[in-house]
Amino acid sequence: QVQLVESGGGLVQAGGSLRLSCAVRGRFIKVNLMTWFRQPPGKQREKVNYEEGRFSFYRDYANNTASLHMDNLKSEDTAVYYCQANVSDFAAGNAIYWGQGPQVPVSS
Repeated sequence: QVQLVESGGGLVQAGGSLRLSCAVRGRFIKVNLMTWFRQPPGKQREKVNYEEGRFSFYRDYANNTASLHMDNLKSEDTAVYYCQANVSDFAAGNAIYWGQGPQVPVSS
C-alpha cells in the first residue's frame, strides 16, 4: 500500500510564504515523477508551475519526499494543494497516487 502524506498547509497572509511537503510511504520499488497540483475554490484542479520568485520545487530522492516552496503569495493562490507521485510498486506497476490535499487559504 502506497500513501502520500502531505504537511505544511494553513492560513497565510498575502505576501507571505509557505512550504508544503509530501512524503511517499509504504511498499514500492521506486518513486518516479512527483508533481504538485492545486484546486482553487469552484475551479478545476490545475498543475502548479514554476514561477520565479513565487513557486519552486525541491526533491529529496533519498527520502522519497518533495516540497513546494511558495513565496509572495496572493489571494488568488488560495486553493487545496495536492501532491502527485508516479510510483513503481509491486502490485500495479506504474501507478499514480495523490496526497490528501491540505488547504492553503491566503488572506488579503
